[in-house]
Amino acid sequence: MTELARATDTSPQPPAVITQLLDKLAVPYQVRDEQPGLDPAQRVQAVLLEDAIGALLVLFPQNQLLDLKRLAELTGRQLTAIKPERQERMLGKHGLDQLPALPALTSAPCLYDERLLQVPQLLIDSGQAGVLLEIPSDAFKGLLSKASAARFGEPLTGIRPNLDRPDDDRAEITQAVQAFTARRIQQRLEETIEIPPLPETAQRIIKLRVDPNATVDDITGVVETDPALAAQVVSWAASPYYAAPGKIRSVEDAIVRVLGFDLVINLALGLALGKTLSLPKDQPQQTTPYWHQAIYTAAVIEGLTRAMPRAVRPEAGLTYLAGLLHNFGYLVLAHVFPPHFSLICRHLEANPHLSHGYIEQHLLGISREQIGAWLMRHWDMPEELSTALRFQHDPDYRGANAAYPNLVSLAVRLLRNRGIGAGPQGPIPASLYEGLGLSREKAEEAVDKVLAAEAALRELATQYQHV
Repeated sequence: MTELARATDTSPQPPAVITQLLDKLAVPYQVRDEQPGLDPAQRVQAVLLEDAIGALLVLFPQNQLLDLKRLAELTGRQLTAIKPERQERMLGKHGLDQLPALPALTSAPCLYDERLLQVPQLLIDSGQAGVLLEIPSDAFKGLLSKASAARFGEPLTGIRPNLDRPDDDRAEITQAVQAFTARRIQQRLEETIEIPPLPETAQRIIKLRVDPNATVDDITGVVETDPALAAQVVSWAASPYYAAPGKIRSVEDAIVRVLGFDLVINLALGLALGKTLSLPKDQPQQTTPYWHQAIYTAAVIEGLTRAMPRAVRPEAGLTYLAGLLHNFGYLVLAHVFPPHFSLICRHLEANPHLSHGYIEQHLLGISREQIGAWLMRHWDMPEELSTALRFQHDPDYRGANAAYPNLVSLAVRLLRNRGIGAGPQGPIPASLYEGLGLSREKAEEAVDKVLAAEAALRELATQYQHV
């Protein structure tokens, strides 16, 4: 180890099994801390794939997307990411948290993208979270002596997710649909996508949302006409999360004594919309269940909204609903592109270093945010809601109704950094906190409160999932 090794004994160290292996192979390295701003072209992404033949270790730079279709053309194999539990068992034998990009560590053959060696220094995960190893490319090439080289990664520079051009959404959605139908579609977009109509219950709830004279009796009447929804509202009110005193005997009792008009309106609307599209049977491995993530995100946004300065605080009910529906485009993609949704799932598993936007743009030409926001507009949902879905991954969005997507963006990032939700973890821009008038401390407190009630929230989410 060189002079750049840890200055103190208390800092995280690379696992001994890795340093001993590198020393045995006479590979020079320096220890580096994981930190924002490292060049992704230097970062080596290691992924273990498998099929009926066996496992394959694949290495490529993090400025690329691993294209499984191209890999299939190269190898003649239909490879997918290995099951998480199998990888955990393998890493556990060596006492590792992460998979280092070291072919000698596994018995699997190795394939690497030849562009990996175009930079002078490479950074690999050491197996200990937060600790990287910097290895000269010439030395790393020696580790690949038994590996095969090819070009299979798709450079991210050629993939441009549409984060800030909502005027192009309709054309891009139509183009994506046409690309998967093998015929030129001349019908209107609404007919092409065959989205189900907005449920009658949801239509009635939306009318109540915008009616300033609506009463508890009105929402009680709507809820009671839908037996599943009525049972759900009573179950929510009786949940440990709300800790209501006494027994909940009716929908009206649940609304008046526990939940309140606004919360019932938004929970009921979220459920009514969620029931229009079923959860996909296929999903990426190691993903937070859809409704669990929705409930967590809504609860965090509820806390963040309360913590905002009163002068800039948006409508609490709508921000909660934005959190509940923030990933609705995921359900829409599964509905519109069912034969191809599994392909998206497999690419998400094989590219854990990337957000889903790159993968969906590469495979479909659109993202779940574009199609989810379009559907909100098609259903005449509040403009704040479509804006929240459309711009949730643009932390710099400052257009109309910016507080709504900014709150979703912050909540999703905060939860992801606590291991809830999919996608890479990372630092949260200070401008995101500043735009919402929040401090980092206040935001983290909101997450702490939600996670403290995790068991009760999981129960709520499970109810959502099975109604």
